[in-house]
Amino acid sequence: MNESRRGFVKKAALVSAVATVGVVGVHASSSKSTNGVVKGKSPKKEMTYTKTQAWEDYYKSAM
Repeated sequence: MNESRRGFVKKAALVSAVATVGVVGVHASSSKSTNGVVKGKSPKKEMTYTKTQAWEDYYKSAM
């Protein structure tokens, strides 16, 4: 009885480990954008600031 339980636990652990590796591999190889971060190998144009009236008001009030 204990031998069959151990076998089951070993197989279940192996299957979950293989599934985890597969999911992590697929997730790492995807080149989709996540949370505003663009992944890929081509150079990206990054725009972090555009001059607007709201920013001007913010900077004036901060000083």
